[in-house]
Amino acid sequence: MSKNFQAGPQGTRIKSDCQVFYKPGSDPLKMNIESKVDVLFSKTIRDLAETTFASLGVTTGSVEIKDFGALPFVMMAQIETVVKRAHPEIDVEVLPDFKTHAQYETSFGRFRRSRLYLPGNQPKLFLNAGIHNPDCIILDLEDSVPPGEKDSARHIVRNALRTLDFFGAERMVRINQGELGMQDLESIIPHHVHTILLPKAETADQVIAMEAKVQSILKEKKLKKNIYYMPILESARGVLNAYDIATASKNNVGLAMGLEDYTADIGTQRTLEGKESFFARSMLVNAARAAGIQPIDTVFSDVSNETALRESVRVTKSMGFDGMGCIHPRQIKPIHEEFAPTEAEITKAKRIIIAADEAEAQGLGVVAVGSKMIDPPVVKRAERTIRMAVDTGMLEKNWKELG
Repeated sequence: MSKNFQAGPQGTRIKSDCQVFYKPGSDPLKMNIESKVDVLFSKTIRDLAETTFASLGVTTGSVEIKDFGALPFVMMAQIETVVKRAHPEIDVEVLPDFKTHAQYETSFGRFRRSRLYLPGNQPKLFLNAGIHNPDCIILDLEDSVPPGEKDSARHIVRNALRTLDFFGAERMVRINQGELGMQDLESIIPHHVHTILLPKAETADQVIAMEAKVQSILKEKKLKKNIYYMPILESARGVLNAYDIATASKNNVGLAMGLEDYTADIGTQRTLEGKESFFARSMLVNAARAAGIQPIDTVFSDVSNETALRESVRVTKSMGFDGMGCIHPRQIKPIHEEFAPTEAEITKAKRIIIAADEAEAQGLGVVAVGSKMIDPPVVKRAERTIRMAVDTGMLEKNWKELG
């Protein structure tokens, strides 16, 4: 007797997703579809389902689809998942059209003040994520996805990368550990992911192995593009190896802190005061700065406490971090506002930039502001302050001309 296979979320409060039930058999494929939008889109949904099954080479058996407003890329992913659960030997991918708005680029030194985590098996959270203007969006395949949904999440994330407009946010994916992570890379690398988050990084060898896999996939697919990396330090061993990890690849753009696992690893609990993580965070900041990449702090988990969030961001900024993670869109605006430069910082940065311009015009090798000599790293920091002030609307782009 044939076994029944299922893909899609459980429960009754399902939104922007679907459930697909498939029973292999020898009779011609029979399909039953129930949809919340059946009146308007019944033919479109059926055509999509039939085309997806046909593309996977499935022409027999019985199918039941319960649609709860799934977009086409989600339904395609769930159908592919259920078919491959029933027929693991099938290696065909069924891909949605690659939208132009999903093909924008990123840059090495861009702002990464906010990185919004989105569980990879919850596409309802993807759809409007970009309108909240995070610097980065993380489609997560690791801790937020239950073990039994890893395959489904991988298909959903892959299709989302080809389909959705994240409005300029850097497109990040946090992969799983070990062999499962290597499978994640095979699925997502060809589809214009910008940055890979490597969880629980403890040695440089992990970064090197990940990069070797990425380069192998790019070569196989004949793709020429830069993929960036951001290892996440989540253990005592990872913290002590921070500099080696930071310098393991020229495509590392940052080091991120993961405090929930780190504090568990050292046998303590995370507190708002943060004394238990001061050493680890300081190590990370110094390793990242020494390597010339961005230090990124952990998430703040209390989404309802904006006052505590703002205080946390101020501490994070004072320690030398360039950004932090967030788990809810309402955290993005406070994070950006607290990372924004103060009026005093902008004024100082403007004086430094003007002095540097004057020194260059006069052919001088030394920059001075008043009686103080200014080193190149200080000028570089001033340039970053000005860029952030312009980006946040605190300063006009042509401020030099305005005087």
